[in-house]
Amino acid sequence: MRITSLVMTAAFVIGVSAAARAEDKGKSDVSPAELKAKTDYCKTCHGVSGQGFRGSFPMPRLAGQQPEYLQNQLQAFIERRRTNPVMFNVAHVLSPAMLKGLAEHFRDLNPKPLGGGPREFAAAGKKIYEEGVPSAEVPPCASCHGNDAKGADAFPRLAGQLNDYIFRKLTNWDKERGQDKANPDSSAIMQPIAHQLTEAQIKAVAAYVSDLE
Repeated sequence: MRITSLVMTAAFVIGVSAAARAEDKGKSDVSPAELKAKTDYCKTCHGVSGQGFRGSFPMPRLAGQQPEYLQNQLQAFIERRRTNPVMFNVAHVLSPAMLKGLAEHFRDLNPKPLGGGPREFAAAGKKIYEEGVPSAEVPPCASCHGNDAKGADAFPRLAGQLNDYIFRKLTNWDKERGQDKANPDSSAIMQPIAHQLTEAQIKAVAAYVSDLE
């Protein structure tokens, strides 16, 4: 299947799924004290305002993330569609209400990006983000993640994400996402795209989006 066709199909499926869940858009009913206890724990790895953190490994920015995407990924850790021992231990004890509460909390945070990406690659990254790579049948990143890179529904926000985190994920996609082949999720849309991008192209896109606010 052509990548562009896959993008259109996945977008339709995700759109139908989002519409089916529209009735569940109300606020989470977890108590403020319970939510604070969890978010204080999240700060240990993801930064005091969810801005991400560079330690032994880059820890992703959660601030401003799309709630639906964040809930999906926490559920993926629970179901081991993403395998990460630390995040499994964190996520598998979360109730559905807490999953929703955390997603809403991080959506509303808006710290400045940490930045730090190689700026000499940003112009090339902007071109790929806006125009794709037609020769490799890679669609524009903006077609799913939005012109402002803030995502929508199941498509994640990339604006302000740590460049080294994006690079690490896209260059290692098969070991990072969709690991349960019998239970594929929306991350499947990125598999052929990640495979078609060169490391230099990934580095460029990561550099571009990492400074977007």
